[in-house]
Amino acid sequence: MAADPIFFQAGQWLAAAGGALVVLTVVAFLAGWAVRFRLVGVSSFTLLLAVSCLAFALSYVPRVSIPGARSVPVVYDNGSDLVIAAAPADLPAEAIQPTLEEVARNVHGSGRTSEDGFLHVRLRRVEPATAGAGRPVVLGEARVELATGKVNLNP
Repeated sequence: MAADPIFFQAGQWLAAAGGALVVLTVVAFLAGWAVRFRLVGVSSFTLLLAVSCLAFALSYVPRVSIPGARSVPVVYDNGSDLVIAAAPADLPAEAIQPTLEEVARNVHGSGRTSEDGFLHVRLRRVEPATAGAGRPVVLGEARVELATGKVNLNP
């Protein structure tokens, strides 16, 4: 899904302004104006802004929101095949699956590799084991196919 169309419009307007500034810079060099080197900087920066706006507009992916899901932080991501999110202590049992699915859909698989072809997303909670120590308890796991992006939930 594309970002707000204002980024496309801004990129187009900045590209047009950059093109006009390039023409003005060439004229300044031919005429020997004193501002010709400043125009080089202004022209290149304007073109850089245009490319940046267009690239952002094309690459923006909004976050997925699942009804019933709670917002949880990702506490571990090895950049390859494992992502772990921390569930709060008061997370109800009926919110586990939607929360897990939301985290799995919002983690992007671009550039990730895995031996089995899946990205494993786990939702875990830390429960107290002894005084001052806790043990992690996995509440559920989702597997995201890296090739297709399909999410399989394993509670």
